[in-house]
Amino acid sequence: MPKSKKIPLRMCIACRELKEKRSMLRIVKNGEGKIFLDFSSKAAGRGAYICDGEECIKKLKKQRLLNKTFSCSVDDAVYNAIEVEYFGAK
Repeated sequence: MPKSKKIPLRMCIACRELKEKRSMLRIVKNGEGKIFLDFSSKAAGRGAYICDGEECIKKLKKQRLLNKTFSCSVDDAVYNAIEVEYFGAK
């Protein structure tokens, strides 16, 4: 009997739902402290996952969830850049 492959799951930092890794967006804080959306899911650094949905992107900014996730103060410009990247990519 063939072994079934495990599907990697990640928790959304906004809605806290477990979903398939490949259906989510990855936000990365790299070694230089730059925070950005990682569409390739291969960038080096600490990653956090968020649903690929408008509600979760808006909640991310409204509740400033990256501050807690990355244990640092995250500038409004970063949240705005993530919104622009996300809504621009749609």
